[in-house]
Amino acid sequence: MSQNSRRSFLKKGLFGLAALPFGMGALTGQAFAQALPPLSEDAPQAKALSYKKVAADAAGHPKYAAGQNCDNCMFWRPANNGCALFPQNSVEAKGWCQSWVKKPG
Repeated sequence: MSQNSRRSFLKKGLFGLAALPFGMGALTGQAFAQALPPLSEDAPQAKALSYKKVAADAAGHPKYAAGQNCDNCMFWRPANNGCALFPQNSVEAKGWCQSWVKKPG
């Protein structure tokens, strides 16, 4: 391999390595924004946490307070209506579960 082609190869390789984090950031953002299947109230984990698609339907639950919704909970993931407690599914923005915790801020 000649001196020039080796230098060219190294430059291209270093440029590719430098650009890698930017490409990974774009791919990661797309992966997290993927659509998730909606969570059913009948799913075992949903039942265990008393998940309701409409928060007002949880009015009889001792932990429920008016104004608590998935979209103002710290576990809410707005990019895909996801929830850290139900990572394989999306939840309703105006839903509720007994693990609701006020979003900081």
